[in-house]
Amino acid sequence: MTARAPTFARIAGVSALALMALAIRGAAQGEEIAVSNFGVSANGMPYGVARAKGFFKQEGASVTGIITSAGGGTSLRNMLAGGVPYGEVNPGVVVAAIQQGADLKLISDNVLTVAEFVWAVRQDSPVKSIKDFKGRKIGYTNPRSTSQGLAMLLLDKAGLKAGDAELVRTGGFGEGVAALDTGLVDVAPLPEPLLSQFQAKYRIVARASELLPPLDNVVGVTTPNMAAQRGDFIRAVIRARRRAVAFMVANPDEAGEIVARDYMLSPAVARATVRNLTTSYTDGIPYWGTGQIHLDGMKRMIEVQRTVGAITGDVDYGKIIDTQFLPDDVKAIK
Repeated sequence: MTARAPTFARIAGVSALALMALAIRGAAQGEEIAVSNFGVSANGMPYGVARAKGFFKQEGASVTGIITSAGGGTSLRNMLAGGVPYGEVNPGVVVAAIQQGADLKLISDNVLTVAEFVWAVRQDSPVKSIKDFKGRKIGYTNPRSTSQGLAMLLLDKAGLKAGDAELVRTGGFGEGVAALDTGLVDVAPLPEPLLSQFQAKYRIVARASELLPPLDNVVGVTTPNMAAQRGDFIRAVIRARRRAVAFMVANPDEAGEIVARDYMLSPAVARATVRNLTTSYTDGIPYWGTGQIHLDGMKRMIEVQRTVGAITGDVDYGKIIDTQFLPDDVKAIK
Protein backbone atom coordinates (compact mmCIF):
# COMPACT_ATOMS: atom_id res chain seq x y z
CA MET A 1 0.00 0.00 0.00
CA THR A 2 1.37 3.43 -0.92
CA ALA A 3 1.57 6.55 1.21
CA ARG A 4 -1.59 7.87 -0.42
CA ALA A 5 -3.68 4.89 0.72
CA PRO A 6 -5.00 6.43 3.96
CA THR A 7 -6.13 9.52 2.04
CA PHE A 8 -8.61 7.64 -0.16
CA ALA A 9 -9.77 5.38 2.65
CA ARG A 10 -10.22 8.26 5.12
CA ILE A 11 -12.09 10.44 2.62
CA ALA A 12 -14.34 7.54 1.65
CA GLY A 13 -15.17 6.89 5.29
CA VAL A 14 -15.92 10.52 6.13
CA SER A 15 -17.99 11.11 3.01
CA ALA A 16 -20.14 8.04 3.66
CA LEU A 17 -21.70 9.83 6.65
CA ALA A 18 -23.06 12.56 4.36
CA LEU A 19 -24.19 10.48 1.41
CA MET A 20 -27.84 10.09 2.45
CA ALA A 21 -28.32 13.83 2.96
CA LEU A 22 -26.59 14.59 -0.32
CA ALA A 23 -28.74 12.07 -2.15
CA ILE A 24 -31.95 13.58 -0.78
CA ARG A 25 -30.79 17.10 -1.59
CA GLY A 26 -29.61 16.03 -5.05
CA ALA A 27 -32.96 14.49 -5.94
CA ALA A 28 -34.63 17.85 -5.40
CA GLN A 29 -31.98 20.35 -6.50
CA GLY A 30 -29.79 18.60 -9.04
CA GLU A 31 -26.22 17.50 -8.66
CA GLU A 32 -22.69 17.98 -9.89
CA ILE A 33 -20.51 15.51 -11.73
CA ALA A 34 -16.71 15.31 -11.55
CA VAL A 35 -14.79 15.22 -14.84
CA SER A 36 -11.00 15.14 -14.77
CA ASN A 37 -9.44 17.99 -16.79
CA PHE A 38 -12.77 19.29 -18.10
CA GLY A 39 -12.05 22.51 -19.96
CA VAL A 40 -8.48 21.41 -20.67
CA SER A 41 -8.27 17.88 -22.09
CA ALA A 42 -10.42 16.45 -24.87
CA ASN A 43 -11.88 13.58 -22.83
CA GLY A 44 -14.55 15.72 -21.17
CA MET A 45 -15.83 17.56 -24.24
CA PRO A 46 -19.05 15.50 -24.57
CA TYR A 47 -20.26 16.72 -21.16
CA GLY A 48 -20.18 20.33 -22.29
CA VAL A 49 -22.14 19.38 -25.40
CA ALA A 50 -24.66 17.41 -23.32
CA ARG A 51 -25.15 20.40 -21.06
CA ALA A 52 -25.49 22.94 -23.89
CA LYS A 53 -27.89 20.79 -25.93
CA GLY A 54 -30.10 19.96 -22.95
CA PHE A 55 -29.38 16.23 -23.10
CA PHE A 56 -28.88 15.92 -19.32
CA LYS A 57 -32.30 17.44 -18.63
CA GLN A 58 -33.98 15.45 -21.39
CA GLU A 59 -32.59 12.20 -19.98
CA GLY A 60 -33.69 13.07 -16.45
CA ALA A 61 -30.41 14.25 -14.88
CA SER A 62 -30.40 17.73 -13.36
CA VAL A 63 -26.65 18.40 -13.66
CA THR A 64 -25.97 21.71 -11.97
CA GLY A 65 -22.23 21.82 -12.54
CA ILE A 66 -19.10 20.02 -13.67
CA ILE A 67 -16.32 19.80 -11.09
CA THR A 68 -12.90 19.63 -12.64
CA SER A 69 -9.27 19.47 -11.58
CA ALA A 70 -5.86 18.96 -13.11
CA GLY A 71 -5.42 15.22 -12.66
CA GLY A 72 -7.52 12.14 -12.10
CA GLY A 73 -6.39 11.57 -8.52
CA THR A 74 -7.55 15.03 -7.46
CA SER A 75 -10.85 14.60 -9.29
CA LEU A 76 -11.42 11.28 -7.57
CA ARG A 77 -10.69 12.72 -4.13
CA ASN A 78 -13.04 15.63 -4.87
CA MET A 79 -15.72 13.15 -5.89
CA LEU A 80 -15.35 11.08 -2.73
CA ALA A 81 -15.18 14.07 -0.40
CA GLY A 82 -18.18 15.79 -1.97
CA GLY A 83 -20.47 12.82 -2.37
CA VAL A 84 -20.63 13.28 -6.15
CA PRO A 85 -22.58 10.43 -7.82
CA TYR A 86 -20.58 10.21 -11.04
CA GLY A 87 -16.98 10.90 -12.00
CA GLU A 88 -14.76 10.45 -15.02
CA VAL A 89 -11.07 9.65 -14.49
CA ASN A 90 -8.26 7.50 -15.84
CA PRO A 91 -8.80 3.76 -15.17
CA GLY A 92 -5.36 3.51 -13.61
CA VAL A 93 -6.38 6.11 -11.02
CA VAL A 94 -9.49 4.10 -10.21
CA VAL A 95 -7.60 0.83 -9.81
CA ALA A 96 -4.90 2.48 -7.69
CA ALA A 97 -7.53 4.05 -5.44
CA ILE A 98 -9.30 0.71 -5.01
CA GLN A 99 -6.01 -0.92 -4.09
CA GLN A 100 -5.49 1.86 -1.53
CA GLY A 101 -8.83 1.22 0.15
CA ALA A 102 -11.40 3.30 -1.75
CA ASP A 103 -14.79 1.67 -2.33
CA LEU A 104 -15.40 2.32 -6.03
CA LYS A 105 -16.99 0.75 -9.09
CA LEU A 106 -15.97 1.30 -12.68
CA ILE A 107 -19.28 1.76 -14.51
CA SER A 108 -18.63 2.99 -18.07
CA ASP A 109 -15.84 3.09 -20.64
CA ASN A 110 -15.72 6.60 -22.06
CA VAL A 111 -12.52 7.24 -24.03
CA LEU A 112 -11.29 4.12 -25.75
CA THR A 113 -8.00 5.24 -27.31
CA VAL A 114 -5.20 7.74 -26.83
CA ALA A 115 -5.73 9.16 -30.32
CA GLU A 116 -5.57 12.71 -28.95
CA PHE A 117 -1.81 12.26 -28.48
CA VAL A 118 0.91 13.10 -30.97
CA TRP A 119 4.59 13.76 -30.33
CA ALA A 120 6.07 16.82 -32.00
CA VAL A 121 9.41 18.49 -32.58
CA ARG A 122 10.54 21.91 -33.72
CA GLN A 123 10.48 22.40 -37.47
CA ASP A 124 14.30 22.40 -37.69
CA SER A 125 14.73 19.25 -35.57
CA PRO A 126 16.74 16.35 -37.03
CA VAL A 127 14.26 13.92 -35.39
CA LYS A 128 12.14 12.40 -38.17
CA SER A 129 10.59 9.37 -36.46
CA ILE A 130 10.58 7.43 -33.20
CA LYS A 131 13.74 5.67 -34.38
CA ASP A 132 15.50 9.00 -33.86
CA PHE A 133 14.44 9.22 -30.20
CA LYS A 134 17.72 7.60 -29.18
CA GLY A 135 19.85 10.05 -27.24
CA ARG A 136 17.06 12.65 -27.20
CA LYS A 137 15.12 14.31 -24.38
CA ILE A 138 11.46 13.26 -24.44
CA GLY A 139 8.99 15.33 -22.46
CA TYR A 140 6.20 13.97 -20.24
CA THR A 141 4.00 15.67 -17.68
CA ASN A 142 4.53 14.03 -14.29
CA PRO A 143 5.76 10.76 -12.78
CA ARG A 144 3.26 7.89 -13.09
CA SER A 145 1.30 9.83 -15.69
CA THR A 146 -0.20 8.47 -18.89
CA SER A 147 2.22 10.59 -20.92
CA GLN A 148 5.17 8.95 -19.17
CA GLY A 149 3.81 5.49 -19.87
CA LEU A 150 3.10 6.31 -23.52
CA ALA A 151 6.62 7.67 -23.98
CA MET A 152 7.97 4.36 -22.73
CA LEU A 153 5.67 2.49 -25.13
CA LEU A 154 7.01 4.55 -28.04
CA LEU A 155 10.60 3.74 -27.09
CA ASP A 156 9.72 0.07 -27.01
CA LYS A 157 7.93 0.39 -30.36
CA ALA A 158 11.12 1.89 -31.81
CA GLY A 159 13.18 -1.02 -30.49
CA LEU A 160 14.87 1.20 -27.91
CA LYS A 161 15.46 0.66 -24.21
CA ALA A 162 14.35 3.00 -21.44
CA GLY A 163 17.90 4.28 -21.01
CA ASP A 164 18.33 5.06 -24.70
CA ALA A 165 16.48 8.36 -24.25
CA GLU A 166 16.08 10.78 -21.36
CA LEU A 167 12.51 11.26 -20.16
CA VAL A 168 12.11 14.81 -18.86
CA ARG A 169 9.31 15.90 -16.54
CA THR A 170 7.71 19.16 -17.68
CA GLY A 171 4.81 19.36 -15.20
CA GLY A 172 2.08 19.82 -17.79
CA PHE A 173 1.36 19.75 -21.51
CA GLY A 174 1.49 23.52 -21.89
CA GLU A 175 4.76 23.55 -20.01
CA GLY A 176 5.96 20.83 -22.39
CA VAL A 177 5.33 23.13 -25.33
CA ALA A 178 7.39 25.83 -23.60
CA ALA A 179 10.16 23.29 -22.92
CA LEU A 180 10.16 22.36 -26.59
CA ASP A 181 10.44 26.02 -27.59
CA THR A 182 13.39 26.64 -25.28
CA GLY A 183 15.21 23.40 -26.12
CA LEU A 184 14.80 21.78 -22.72
CA VAL A 185 13.27 18.80 -24.53
CA ASP A 186 13.68 17.56 -28.09
CA VAL A 187 10.25 15.93 -28.33
CA ALA A 188 7.02 16.87 -26.56
CA PRO A 189 3.57 15.25 -26.40
CA LEU A 190 0.84 17.43 -27.92
CA PRO A 191 -2.63 16.17 -27.00
CA GLU A 192 -5.78 17.73 -28.36
CA PRO A 193 -6.71 20.56 -28.26
CA LEU A 194 -3.07 21.71 -28.10
CA LEU A 195 -2.47 19.78 -31.32
CA SER A 196 -5.05 21.75 -33.30
CA GLN A 197 -3.79 24.96 -31.71
CA PHE A 198 -0.10 24.48 -32.49
CA GLN A 199 0.12 21.96 -35.32
CA ALA A 200 1.32 24.58 -37.83
CA LYS A 201 4.18 25.57 -35.53
CA TYR A 202 5.65 22.12 -34.91
CA ARG A 203 6.29 18.97 -36.89
CA ILE A 204 4.57 15.74 -35.86
CA VAL A 205 6.87 12.71 -35.71
CA ALA A 206 4.55 10.18 -34.06
CA ARG A 207 0.79 9.68 -33.78
CA ALA A 208 -0.67 7.43 -31.11
CA SER A 209 -3.48 6.37 -33.44
CA GLU A 210 -0.94 4.96 -35.88
CA LEU A 211 1.67 3.49 -33.53
CA LEU A 212 -0.16 2.38 -30.38
CA PRO A 213 -3.07 -0.04 -29.84
CA PRO A 214 -6.40 1.03 -28.34
CA LEU A 215 -5.75 2.11 -24.74
CA ASP A 216 -8.64 3.16 -22.49
CA ASN A 217 -8.01 6.69 -21.35
CA VAL A 218 -10.93 7.58 -19.08
CA VAL A 219 -13.81 5.69 -17.48
CA GLY A 220 -16.95 6.48 -15.50
CA VAL A 221 -16.87 5.69 -11.81
CA THR A 222 -19.14 5.77 -8.76
CA THR A 223 -19.30 4.45 -5.21
CA PRO A 224 -21.54 1.56 -4.09
CA ASN A 225 -23.45 3.97 -1.84
CA MET A 226 -24.13 6.36 -4.69
CA ALA A 227 -24.97 3.42 -6.94
CA ALA A 228 -27.72 2.48 -4.51
CA GLN A 229 -28.93 6.02 -3.82
CA ARG A 230 -28.56 7.77 -7.20
CA GLY A 231 -28.77 5.00 -9.78
CA ASP A 232 -31.33 6.76 -11.99
CA PHE A 233 -29.21 9.92 -12.07
CA ILE A 234 -26.11 7.94 -13.03
CA ARG A 235 -27.96 6.14 -15.83
CA ALA A 236 -29.24 9.45 -17.14
CA VAL A 237 -25.75 10.97 -17.18
CA ILE A 238 -24.40 8.02 -19.16
CA ARG A 239 -27.28 8.23 -21.66
CA ALA A 240 -26.84 11.99 -22.06
CA ARG A 241 -23.11 11.67 -22.63
CA ARG A 242 -23.76 8.97 -25.25
CA ARG A 243 -26.19 11.28 -27.05
CA ALA A 244 -23.59 14.05 -26.96
CA VAL A 245 -20.98 11.82 -28.60
CA ALA A 246 -23.44 10.92 -31.37
CA PHE A 247 -24.24 14.61 -31.83
CA MET A 248 -20.54 15.47 -32.09
CA VAL A 249 -20.05 12.85 -34.79
CA ALA A 250 -23.04 14.11 -36.79
CA ASN A 251 -22.48 17.84 -36.15
CA PRO A 252 -18.76 18.43 -35.55
CA ASP A 253 -18.82 22.15 -36.34
CA GLU A 254 -21.75 22.98 -34.05
CA ALA A 255 -20.19 20.81 -31.34
CA GLY A 256 -16.92 22.66 -31.90
CA GLU A 257 -18.65 25.98 -31.22
CA ILE A 258 -19.84 24.62 -27.87
CA VAL A 259 -16.41 23.23 -27.04
CA ALA A 260 -14.84 26.59 -27.88
CA ARG A 261 -16.84 28.26 -25.11
CA ASP A 262 -16.17 25.59 -22.49
CA TYR A 263 -12.47 25.32 -23.28
CA MET A 264 -11.80 28.99 -24.06
CA LEU A 265 -10.51 28.12 -27.53
CA SER A 266 -10.92 29.83 -30.83
CA PRO A 267 -13.87 28.34 -32.76
CA ALA A 268 -11.51 27.21 -35.55
CA VAL A 269 -9.30 25.27 -33.12
CA ALA A 270 -12.29 23.70 -31.34
CA ARG A 271 -13.92 22.67 -34.61
CA ALA A 272 -10.66 21.12 -35.81
CA THR A 273 -10.30 19.22 -32.53
CA VAL A 274 -13.82 17.77 -32.70
CA ARG A 275 -13.44 16.84 -36.36
CA ASN A 276 -10.10 15.19 -35.68
CA LEU A 277 -11.29 13.07 -32.78
CA THR A 278 -14.71 12.11 -34.14
CA THR A 279 -13.07 10.74 -37.29
CA SER A 280 -10.18 9.04 -35.51
CA TYR A 281 -10.16 5.25 -35.24
CA THR A 282 -7.44 3.07 -33.75
CA ASP A 283 -7.74 -0.48 -35.07
CA GLY A 284 -11.38 0.29 -35.80
CA ILE A 285 -12.05 1.65 -32.28
CA PRO A 286 -13.35 5.25 -31.95
CA TYR A 287 -11.93 7.80 -29.55
CA TRP A 288 -15.13 8.62 -27.63
CA GLY A 289 -17.08 5.49 -26.72
CA THR A 290 -20.73 4.82 -25.89
CA GLY A 291 -19.96 3.64 -22.37
CA GLN A 292 -19.61 -0.03 -23.34
CA ILE A 293 -16.68 -1.68 -21.58
CA HIS A 294 -13.75 -2.55 -23.86
CA LEU A 295 -11.82 -4.85 -21.55
CA ASP A 296 -8.75 -5.39 -23.73
CA GLY A 297 -8.09 -1.66 -23.99
CA MET A 298 -8.61 -1.26 -20.27
CA LYS A 299 -6.16 -4.01 -19.48
CA ARG A 300 -3.58 -2.46 -21.80
CA MET A 301 -3.86 0.88 -20.03
CA ILE A 302 -3.52 -0.76 -16.62
CA GLU A 303 -0.33 -2.43 -17.86
CA VAL A 304 0.95 0.96 -19.02
CA GLN A 305 0.27 2.30 -15.53
CA ARG A 306 2.06 -0.70 -14.10
CA THR A 307 5.22 0.10 -16.08
CA VAL A 308 5.46 3.55 -14.45
CA GLY A 309 4.76 2.22 -10.96
CA ALA A 310 1.21 3.57 -10.59
CA ILE A 311 -0.29 0.06 -10.29
CA THR A 312 1.03 -2.95 -8.43
CA GLY A 313 -0.41 -6.40 -7.83
CA ASP A 314 -3.20 -8.23 -9.61
CA VAL A 315 -6.45 -6.60 -10.76
CA ASP A 316 -9.74 -8.48 -10.42
CA TYR A 317 -11.75 -6.84 -13.19
CA GLY A 318 -14.85 -8.86 -12.35
CA LYS A 319 -14.99 -7.21 -8.93
CA ILE A 320 -14.37 -3.62 -9.96
CA ILE A 321 -16.58 -3.40 -13.08
CA ASP A 322 -20.34 -2.88 -12.75
CA THR A 323 -22.34 -2.59 -16.00
CA GLN A 324 -25.80 -2.17 -14.45
CA PHE A 325 -26.00 1.54 -15.39
CA LEU A 326 -25.32 1.05 -19.10
CA PRO A 327 -28.13 0.94 -21.68
CA ASP A 328 -29.09 -2.64 -22.54
CA ASP A 329 -27.53 -2.57 -26.02
CA VAL A 330 -24.07 -1.75 -24.62
CA LYS A 331 -24.15 -3.75 -21.37
CA ALA A 332 -22.11 -6.67 -22.74
CA ILE A 333 -18.37 -6.40 -22.12
CA LYS A 334 -16.36 -6.45 -25.32
